[in-house]
Amino acid sequence: MSASTMQVRNAVSVKEGFGKKLLRNREALALPLMFVAAVVLFGWLAEGFLTIGNLSNVARQSVYLLIASMGQLVVLVAGGLDLSIGTTAALASVAGSMTMVGVGHAMPDSPAVAIGAGVAVSAVIGAGIGLVNGLGVTLLRIPAFMMTLGMSSVVFGVALFVSGGTPVDGLPMQLGAVFGFGSLFGVPIPSIVALLVTIAVYCLLERTRAGRHLYATGGNQRAATLSGIRTTRVILMAFMVSGVLAAMTGILLTAQLGSGETNVGQNLPLQSIAACVIAGVSLAGGKGRVVWVLLGTLLISLVQNGLDLMQVGAYAATIVVGAILIFAMAIARQR
Repeated sequence: MSASTMQVRNAVSVKEGFGKKLLRNREALALPLMFVAAVVLFGWLAEGFLTIGNLSNVARQSVYLLIASMGQLVVLVAGGLDLSIGTTAALASVAGSMTMVGVGHAMPDSPAVAIGAGVAVSAVIGAGIGLVNGLGVTLLRIPAFMMTLGMSSVVFGVALFVSGGTPVDGLPMQLGAVFGFGSLFGVPIPSIVALLVTIAVYCLLERTRAGRHLYATGGNQRAATLSGIRTTRVILMAFMVSGVLAAMTGILLTAQLGSGETNVGQNLPLQSIAACVIAGVSLAGGKGRVVWVLLGTLLISLVQNGLDLMQVGAYAATIVVGAILIFAMAIARQR
């Protein structure tokens, strides 16, 4: 065999090896490439996009989606899916607001007690919805998609019934002053809450036995059960974590809006799933990392902000987020 022929074959082998390596790592490359593309595109087309003030605004606005996405991540890792996140946030907003108003009227000189009571009621509601979702999936063997879709409708109906379809006003002013627009050492309070939630979920998934059980259950539930993992308990925990974080998102949005609303969080299911999927989280379970979901959340927030600055309308943002989700699913398809 001639030297020139050997060189050609070696070159082809190197190209094929690089191509296979690139194909294997396409999921890892997709998110950074989309992130860079969004920054470059909107930096060019949207005036003021790359200013410090606007990027700070993006960071503030992304905290609500980030908290909800952390809950979605936990459920997806366990092999489930939660479509009731948005209506859980809505019911938490309404019920928490009504509790604050009621306690505030009974104890007008104790706004902290009223806020604490409202937050506690919201957390209990979120955990309860998550528990029902988990029981439906584990005991009744209802697919997570159908169970949480049905619960989404039920919970939204309850929120409308409780509130009468009208906003709940008269909240303590301290709620908005602290959890809506307050800051600590120059850092917005909602951002601090989101950071703490992100750290907590990271520690749960990466540093605890419960986290290892979540990955094992999502990767192969039967094998996890045979290895001694109480998979029913694991799945219940995952859905309850998601419910509590969805309720927390609802309360923070309520603090920003100044009233309890039934339309709070209506886009959270799609956006939280998109943030996870474009971050490489597997819809089949057992795969997903907190840091990548953080970047996925920021990407969606950047896209929405850039489209707002370009004044193309809110509907365009929904179209683009859906397109990003489809693109991410195409990238993640099985070979």
